[in-house]
Amino acid sequence: MERTLVLIKPDAMQRDLAGAIIARLEKLGLKLVALKMLHPDKALAQRHYAVHRDKPFYNELVDYISSAPIAACVFEGQGAVETIRKAMGATDPAKAEKGTIRGDFGLSIGENSVHGSDSTATAEAEIKLFFSPDELFGY
Repeated sequence: MERTLVLIKPDAMQRDLAGAIIARLEKLGLKLVALKMLHPDKALAQRHYAVHRDKPFYNELVDYISSAPIAACVFEGQGAVETIRKAMGATDPAKAEKGTIRGDFGLSIGENSVHGSDSTATAEAEIKLFFSPDELFGY
């Protein structure tokens, strides 16, 4: 069964949207197998966004994701990565379809409410950044 990481970002947390986002993903038939709230420090944020290190927006990403608490989640299911990517919508909420998480809740490209792994390989690495094996549950 495929697993993927979802981060509910500071803008969504500050607007009390964590429950609504998790509920949307569960309604897609995905199983929540890990969940925790945390305030990422800069070091964790830098590791998480390391693939963007050479891009001009890297520091903004790091500063933003470490600016306030987030909810980190792991979802499991058939095609979990693709299912969540589709449910999130385009990175830019202005271009995201209505009915997607970013289309309905995102404020800007930077404050787009959620992060989701972009591949199964990325998901595996990202899950390890945020969760230890004993924090992942099968049921």
